[in-house]
Amino acid sequence: MKKKVIFLDIDGTLTVAGSNVPPESALRAIRAARENGHLVFLCTGRNYEMLTPVLSYGFDGVIASAGGYICCKKEKIYDCPMSKRQQQLVLDTLEENGIFRTVECLDGAYTDDGFKEFLMTYAKESGNSELLRWRRQLEKELNIRSMKEYTGQPVYKVVVMSPDFSRLERAKEKLEGEFQICIQDKDLQGIINGEVINRQFDKGRGVKRVCDHLHIPVSDSIAFGDSMNDKEMLETAGYAVCMENGSDALKKLADEVCPRVEKDGLYHAFVKTGLI
Repeated sequence: MKKKVIFLDIDGTLTVAGSNVPPESALRAIRAARENGHLVFLCTGRNYEMLTPVLSYGFDGVIASAGGYICCKKEKIYDCPMSKRQQQLVLDTLEENGIFRTVECLDGAYTDDGFKEFLMTYAKESGNSELLRWRRQLEKELNIRSMKEYTGQPVYKVVVMSPDFSRLERAKEKLEGEFQICIQDKDLQGIINGEVINRQFDKGRGVKRVCDHLHIPVSDSIAFGDSMNDKEMLETAGYAVCMENGSDALKKLADEVCPRVEKDGLYHAFVKTGLI
């Protein structure tokens, strides 16, 4: 089989949402695929610092911050934080509209005071992997610090939580020229969560940048994801797999739907696609 490049989302795909420990079946599949000569990359919305607990399992590179920061075999090949002007525009616009902000930098994440209490009040076990990830990370205090500690480090993206859609719509009017606002499509009883991402990159362009760097055709890539921030990744890759717990809209874009990772979904999909 020709060498393939495999791209894995983390939360809801490689791990149960909010966890940093993949099931043994997933790790076994990754090890076997690499032994067969394939390359395995993480492709995630997480910032680089949040990847630390997962990197120890062994990967050939990472696409972090939804495509804003890319490393290939420890070599940095793309680095695109917001400009100072963009950063101020985003933070001011969200604050003016009463939207909770969590800014993601290379060294960690910083969240508005009051966000944790808001999230604990409204977050339910809804199956939304992004919302569950934030709730569990805040509960465990995984280096998500208070905004009071933020000192102006470069920002790669901003996670948002809005009490209603109208606030986000007002913010979108000012931001959509330079930024994509990716909204998760689960019913959260009126609560809207999503991400503000620079239009200069996305996970799909991250896939292409890695393949170009490796001189491997994009057609020889396989992507695995579960939420709408994986949309461009699945659209770009040569073969797209959506997890059973994933977004219904994403499943329509995928070539295949595989079982949840906790039901050995990645392992079965790696076998089915001939990776192992």
